[in-house]
Amino acid sequence: MDAGLPARRRREMAAATSGAGRCRLSKVGAGRRPPPARVRVAVRLRPFVDGTAGENDTPCVRGLDSCSLEIANWRNHQETLKYQFDAFYGDRSSQQDVYGGSVQPILRHLLEGQNASVLAYGPTGAGKTHTMLGSPEHPGVIPRALMDLLQLTREEGAEGRPWALSVTMSYLEIYQEKVLDLLEPSSGDLVIREDCRGNILIPGLTQKLITSFADFERHFLPASRNRTVGATRLNQRSSRSHAVLLVKVDQRERLAPFRQREGKLYLIDLAGSEDNRRTGNKGLRLKESGAINASLFVLGKVVDALNQGLPRVPYRDSKLTRLLQDSLGGSAHSILIANIAPERCFYLDTVSALNFAARSKEVINRPFTSERLQLHVLAPVKLSHKELLGPPEAKRARGPEEEESGSPEPPAAPASAFQKLSPLQKLSSMDPAMLERLLSLDRLLGSQGSQGTPLLSTPKRERMVLMKTVEEKDLEIERLKMKQKELEAKVLAQEAADPKEKENYSPTMLRPLARRTVTVAKPLKKAVVMPLQLIQEQAASPNAEIHILKKKGRKRKLESLDASEPEEKAKDCWELQISPELLAHGRQKILDLLNEGSARDLRSLQRIGQKKAQLIVGWRELHGPFSQVEDLERVEGISSKQMESFLKANILGLAAGQRCGPS
Repeated sequence: MDAGLPARRRREMAAATSGAGRCRLSKVGAGRRPPPARVRVAVRLRPFVDGTAGENDTPCVRGLDSCSLEIANWRNHQETLKYQFDAFYGDRSSQQDVYGGSVQPILRHLLEGQNASVLAYGPTGAGKTHTMLGSPEHPGVIPRALMDLLQLTREEGAEGRPWALSVTMSYLEIYQEKVLDLLEPSSGDLVIREDCRGNILIPGLTQKLITSFADFERHFLPASRNRTVGATRLNQRSSRSHAVLLVKVDQRERLAPFRQREGKLYLIDLAGSEDNRRTGNKGLRLKESGAINASLFVLGKVVDALNQGLPRVPYRDSKLTRLLQDSLGGSAHSILIANIAPERCFYLDTVSALNFAARSKEVINRPFTSERLQLHVLAPVKLSHKELLGPPEAKRARGPEEEESGSPEPPAAPASAFQKLSPLQKLSSMDPAMLERLLSLDRLLGSQGSQGTPLLSTPKRERMVLMKTVEEKDLEIERLKMKQKELEAKVLAQEAADPKEKENYSPTMLRPLARRTVTVAKPLKKAVVMPLQLIQEQAASPNAEIHILKKKGRKRKLESLDASEPEEKAKDCWELQISPELLAHGRQKILDLLNEGSARDLRSLQRIGQKKAQLIVGWRELHGPFSQVEDLERVEGISSKQMESFLKANILGLAAGQRCGPS
C-alpha cells in the first residue's frame, strides 16, 4: 500500500481489511464543559528475544517513522496494514525515549490539580512490565516518574512559594476480580466506590506519605514482591494480575483564599492477553488467564461504547474498567503504551493490540482541576469573665479589696462579641464602593469556575436578608440589656425604700410566685329532649310524676397550685332513671310485641334487625309465647347488662310513640 497517502485514508483502508480503522467519535455537547483531551497512544516494539524465533525469521512489524508503522497483512502477503499513532518507538528505543517522549509531559498537570494515567497494554511477553518497572540499570516509567514528580513538588512547595505540597502512594493489584492491597496484603478484598462528585475511590486502601525517592523505594520494593506472578511457556515471571500504582499530590495554598488541590497519577501495568494453547496454562493458571482475558474483553467494550457514543458504558462489568473510569472517558490525561512483539508467532496478538490501540486513540477525556476552598477559621477571641458579664455584672463580680482600693474601672467591653467574630457585621459596615468591588470580584471568580468565599458566593437577596437579620438580633440584644438595667434600677429603688427586705434579698434568687387558687370552669349542661307525648301527658295530669331524666348530684371543687392538697375531679353527674309505671308499661308493650308481632313489627324495636326478628319468630313457633321479656336473652345470647340497655332504649322509644328501623 502507498505510504504517501494521507493518514486518514490509510486508516480507512486498514479498517476495510483488519478493523483497525477509526471509529465514530462520541458527540461532545457545547456548554461550560472542560476542554476535551484525546487519549494519547504510543506503540513500543520490543527487540527479538533469544529462542523465540528462528535464524531466518524476519519481523512482521516495521516502523515507518516516529508516528507510524506497518504490519504484514495475513490475508494478502503482498500488502501491509499501516497504523499511525501519537508516537512509535522501535526495537532500538531506550527507556528514556519512551518516558521523555510520552510520560514526562503529563506530570505538570498534577501540579494543576488534574489527574493523569499511564497504561501499559499488550500481549503476554511483549515487555509491559519492563516498560513500567525496568531494571536497576535501565529504570522504567514508574521510577522515573516518581523521581521527577518528587523533584517538582520540592521545587513548588519550597519556602516562600504560594503552595505547600505533599505526595502519597498506594499500590494494589486486581487478581481474579479481587482488589488486593499490596502495601497491606492482610487487608483482603477491597471495594471500589464512587463519591458524590464522581471520583473513584477505594475505602481502606493504604496510603504512604513519601518525601524522597528513598521513601518510595522503601515502600514500593517490598510491595512489588507481593504481586502475583507465575511461570508459563512464554514467560518465567508472567504477571497474573493488573497492578495499579496510585500517586496523589495534595496542594494547600498558604495564603487566602486557602485553596486546596488534588491531582492523581495512575501508573497501570496490565496483565497480557493469553492464548492458552501457546502458554500451556492448566489448573490455576488457566483460571487466572480466564479472568485476565475477561477483564481485557470488557476494557475493549468500554472503548467501543465510548467511541460509538452509547448511552451506557459498561464500566461496572469489571473491577479493572471500574477503576479506569477516570482514565477512559473521564477526567484524566491518559497515555496508552501498547507493547507489541516482532515475532511472527505473536502476529495475531500484535494485530489485536494494534486494533485496540487505534480504537483507544479516539476516546475523548475531559480533564478539569479538582480544587476546593478551605474555610479559614479565625482564632477565637478570648474574653475574660468580667468582659463576658458586662459592666454591671463585672462591677458586682469584683472583690471587696478592689472596691476598697478604688481601682479604676476597666474599659467597657464591646457591645457584642458577635461583632468581633462575625464577618457579616464587618460587611454591613463596609464602604459601599469597596463592597461593590468585592461583589465584582466574586462574579469574576464565578465566571472562571472557581469558588468564592461562603459569604461572597451567597446571592445578593439572601445576603441582604442575613445582614438584616443580624441587625435585628443586635437591636433585640440592646433592648433586652436596657430592660435588664431598668429592672435592676427598680429593684434597687425598692431596696432603698424597705431596708428590711434588703437583708433577705438576693439578686440571683427569684421570689416564689404567690399561691393562688384557680376555679375550674363549669362543664356545659347537657340538653335533654323529652318526648312530646310525655310532655302533653304531664301537662294534662300535673299530679302524675313521670320523669325520664333525673339529676343525681353535682360537685364543685377548687383546684389549688399546692401539690400537697388532695385532688378531686369536679363534674356534674346525670343519671338516667325511669319511673316504675313507665317501666312496667313499656315491658308489657315489648312483651306483647314479642308474642304477637310479625317480623316487620319486631324490626321496629331498637337493636332488632331482619335476622334477629326472624330468629325471634322461629323461636316463638317452637317454644311458644314469651313469658317475660328476659326470655329474649336465650334467643339472642346477650348479657343482663345488654338486656337492661335494650329495655331502656325501647321503653323511651315506645313512650315517645316513635317507630325506629333496624340498627
